[in-house]
Amino acid sequence: MAAKFTAALALFAAFAFAAHFESVASSPAIATGYDAISICIENCAQCKKMLGAWFEGPLCAESCIKYKGKLIPECEDFASISQFLNKL
Repeated sequence: MAAKFTAALALFAAFAFAAHFESVASSPAIATGYDAISICIENCAQCKKMLGAWFEGPLCAESCIKYKGKLIPECEDFASISQFLNKL
C-alpha cells in the first residue's frame, strides 16, 4: 500500500513540476538580448539632464543611430562623452 502511495505521489510531483514550467512565460533581458540603440539614446537623455547646456543631446542621439548603439555614452566617463560637450 505504501509503495502505491509513494509512486502516485512521485507521479503527481513530476506532473506538477512539468506543468509549472510550461505555464511560465517570462523573457529575461539576457535571454532575449537588448536594444543597444535604445540604451544609447536613453544614456544621451540622462547625460543631457545631468550636464544641461554643456551636453549636445541631439548630436549624441544621432551618433547612436549612426553607429547602431556601439558607442554607448556614460555620463561619468569623460572619454565617452567628450565629443558631445561644448564650451558654451
